[in-house]
Amino acid sequence: MPESALPYRPHNHQNCVSQALADATAICRQQNARLTPIRERVLELIWQSHKPLGAYDILGMLGAEGHNAAPPTVYRALDFLLQHGLVHRISSLNSFIGCTQAGEHHRGMFLICRQCGNVLELAAPEVAQAVESAAESEAFLPEDITLEIAGLCPRCQVESRHD
Repeated sequence: MPESALPYRPHNHQNCVSQALADATAICRQQNARLTPIRERVLELIWQSHKPLGAYDILGMLGAEGHNAAPPTVYRALDFLLQHGLVHRISSLNSFIGCTQAGEHHRGMFLICRQCGNVLELAAPEVAQAVESAAESEAFLPEDITLEIAGLCPRCQVESRHD
């Protein structure tokens, strides 16, 4: 499992950000897409923690940095990042998280800590295959599968035992 997929364990978080930006540059180059400075900054802000960010959170951060960004600018940047598989939308939180498997075809599955807010992108192709098989047995063709699982991360489990 890549280091960037371990928000619940100590790791060098700057490596997550650096790797995400390098992956984005490579993917955009392969897809002949333009990673503008604002798109890159939005991606960087999303990757600065493992907590998902809403569009207005991002807008506020950009404003604090002196960017004169309007909501449509942020939404266009997020749409671009989604389209190119660089971020995922967490529907239950109406927010966005960096994709740890950028450039790979996969189904979005997330472990969401309801206490600290960290999100882990789960790499479990067997789960996605089980969902696809179950849908197929009902003659249903899934176009998009996103699985969001709420619970407590290891750190919050320990903290809740000590309360």
